[in-house]
Formats: sequence, C-alpha cells, structure tokens
Amino acid sequence: MTDQSDTRGDRAGAPIRVLLADDEEMIRHGLRLILRHADGIEVVAEAVNGAEAVRLAAEHQPDVVLLDIRMPVLDGLAAVGPLVALAPEPQVVMLTTFGDEENVTRALRAGAAGFLLKDERAEELISAVRAAAAGDAVLSPRVTGAVIRRMLSGAGAAAPDGRVAGLTDRERDVLVMLGEGLSNLEIGKRLGIGVGTVKTHVGSILGKTGCGSRVQAAVLAHHAGLMG
Repeated sequence: MTDQSDTRGDRAGAPIRVLLADDEEMIRHGLRLILRHADGIEVVAEAVNGAEAVRLAAEHQPDVVLLDIRMPVLDGLAAVGPLVALAPEPQVVMLTTFGDEENVTRALRAGAAGFLLKDERAEELISAVRAAAAGDAVLSPRVTGAVIRRMLSGAGAAAPDGRVAGLTDRERDVLVMLGEGLSNLEIGKRLGIGVGTVKTHVGSILGKTGCGSRVQAAVLAHHAGLMG
C-alpha cells in the first residue's frame, strides 16, 4: 500500500472533505452553502466537468465526491471509473433528477457509492455525505426502487449465484443486511459487532464477489435469492 493510500487514515477526526462537481454554478452554490454550515464537513474543491473533477480529486484527496451525471468535456458517467481508481479512493455520490434511472444504474455499476436527487432537503444531503464518508451506500428513497428494479432487469429470476459460494456464514449474513439497505452501524447493532468489523466483512464481500460497491452487493443479495 502506498503512502498516498494511507493519507486518509492520518486524517482521523478531521472534517469530511468534499468535492463538488456540477457544471451549473447555482447548483454548486446551493450545495456549498448547505455543507458550509454542517459540522465536520469541508468543501475542498469544485469542478465544472468530469475531467476537472478527476484532476482535483487526485490533488485534494476528498473523502466524498458529489458528481453530476450530465456535464461537458467528460460527463459524470465517464468520470466514475477514474475517480474510484484513485488512491485513496473517494466515495462517489451521483447527483441526479427524476427520470434518469438508466444513467444512475450505469454509474452504480461503474462503482459509484450511491445517488441523490438534486432537490434533496439540506438535512438529507448532509446525512448522505456523512453516510458516504462512513462507507455506507447512499440511495435516495424516492427513486431507489426503480433503480434496483432496473439493475435486476434481464438478470432472470432469483437463482443460486456462484459469486456467493465462497462467503462465510457471517459474510452471508452481512450481505443479506446490505440487501436490506442497512448501514454499517445498523448491521453492527443487529449482529452485536463493531462498525470496524462490519467494514472488514463488507470489504471481504466486495472482494470475493467482484462487486464494485455496496449497491452492487445489495443487488447481488436479491439476485442470488438470499433475501428470503
């Protein structure tokens, strides 16, 4: 592991670093105002297109990137891959609107940690940034069902999936809870284990199954018939 990938660990207790990427000034201004007044959150950079978002993320090493889907030069969909390939890897949360479920699905499959509607309330935005920084999936409840259905479409009925064969019993339990949409804290409380242990299990699940995010793992739990 490189020194760069260890940098975030050295920031324990520091503010959550956020990068805003949207080509609309008014959107960025609104997000900046909301996050500026949130305890423990710092906006470290702003980008007007995907290419600039990748460059600034490499420079500023944000914990969370709020990334618009539709931008010039390099759109958000194309920027997800380069962003999640950075070390340390930021949590990428897509900013979207109603009716854009297809693009959200593509972003999630590329490794985005979740998505928010652009008109979310201030408290929902702040909670989402904190959840993303903690490693939890961020899914706007108003469109989650449509996105999950789209991700499952074409996959066929629930059936055994070889990707879960190598999971331990505890990892299967955690995978089911990811399928339920539970946060690390909620999973830890249900299983009687610490959040750090939950994160270790989630990381192991993602590695063994080849899922790029918690959202992909949640979809896998449904597709593999683990949800009862």
